[in-house]
Amino acid sequence: QSSQGIVLTEFGSDSWQIIPAENLVAAFQSSQAEVLATCRGASDARLMLGALELGTSGIVLETEDPSEVRALSSFLRERSFEGSKIELEAATVTTVKPVGMGDRVCVDTCSLLVPGEGLLVGNFARALFLVHSECAESSYISSRPFRVNAGPVHAYTQSVEGKTAYLSELSSGSQVMVVDALGRARSAIVGRLKVEVRPLVLVEAATKDGKTHSILLQNA
Repeated sequence: QSSQGIVLTEFGSDSWQIIPAENLVAAFQSSQAEVLATCRGASDARLMLGALELGTSGIVLETEDPSEVRALSSFLRERSFEGSKIELEAATVTTVKPVGMGDRVCVDTCSLLVPGEGLLVGNFARALFLVHSECAESSYISSRPFRVNAGPVHAYTQSVEGKTAYLSELSSGSQVMVVDALGRARSAIVGRLKVEVRPLVLVEAATKDGKTHSILLQNA
């Protein structure tokens, strides 16, 4: 139905939803109408709000299940991080010291990271370092712009909603925060982890307030 520039659409619970939703978003992309999709759960709402990377203008959630409302609320908070700005601070590296072998985690995301982007990782949650992705190609290794060689299993990384997680806690489907050198943030889905025994180095850096912070990274 269409009324005062609003299009309300509903798909059956057992119908093919993704292609019709994308067709609908494409059809009204250049119009002034607002397209609202009726959904019966948070998973359907995710599909509607992500159709053709644009999504419908909004959704109408029809449910009596409080857990679906909470799940949708969590998803909307995650979306609010897209394009947000993280304040980064420059630090001076004071120490780079080999420390031995450890279980190193490569985080393979479902997104292609561009130069300047990486994950925030550190030994302590109070100070995280921007660890760059493997998007740069060298004579020794091909470019893998979806991957961040993040550090050992104990390290913290920034996830969405302002929370941190141990690298060892991540798994396929987890959400992590990708940040670039200007502090612009977006979320990415973890595709897989590669945990392997590798030589590690301790990197220490001092900030303007005189405090020293640290991170362990693969010695490569």
